[in-house]
Amino acid sequence: MGLASASLFRTCGAYVILAGRSEARLETARQRLGDAQTLAFDITDSEQVTEALSRLPEESLDCLVVTAARVTHGPFAEQPVAEVREMFEARFWGAYGLVRAALPYMRAGGAIVLFSGVLSRRPGMNCAGLGAACAAVEALTRGLALELGPRLRVNCIAPGMVRTELHDRVPEERREAMFRSTGESLPVGRIGAPEEIARAVLLAATNGYMTGHVLDVDGGHTIRQYATRQ
Repeated sequence: MGLASASLFRTCGAYVILAGRSEARLETARQRLGDAQTLAFDITDSEQVTEALSRLPEESLDCLVVTAARVTHGPFAEQPVAEVREMFEARFWGAYGLVRAALPYMRAGGAIVLFSGVLSRRPGMNCAGLGAACAAVEALTRGLALELGPRLRVNCIAPGMVRTELHDRVPEERREAMFRSTGESLPVGRIGAPEEIARAVLLAATNGYMTGHVLDVDGGHTIRQYATRQ
């Protein structure tokens, strides 16, 4: 979803800076986009974040999009607490720290776009920790929109299930069955594509009258029927 967003911004004429932990993946993404800068750092390491951002001129960013996230699932009584803490480190504290460190590099009138997920308000089985992390990001979005406005706007994208490499760890047959089952339960009849999320990011980044908003791009997940439609 991050790469799709960067690609869309690029086609709109923006100069794009790609960030991530893997220099190899960043280089692959840069080659796909063409003219783009890369910054390699671990979002959970404050020293790496500070050092990477120090390479940028002050007030040089019009928009900061934070898509980095770790996803873990498991029964509440069985899932290791350390695993959930690691997820919060990446999904919540990572975003919190990156936004704070990036403030001197943001131009007045700029935008920040964070990412949560539909589980924040429509919980699922074995997803208590993930839902809580998403809800924390949404609360942060609203608080920052109030505190950082009018200089900066802050919004959040809450995607539903989207076909991305995040699901590649699941065996193909099981993965496709999951995509099919979820899609059939949604009003749109399918799961999402990264490019559809990217268009929502562009809206949140460029609409000057939108702030403090959580934008659901989920195919109707919040009103879905868990039973398969006949």
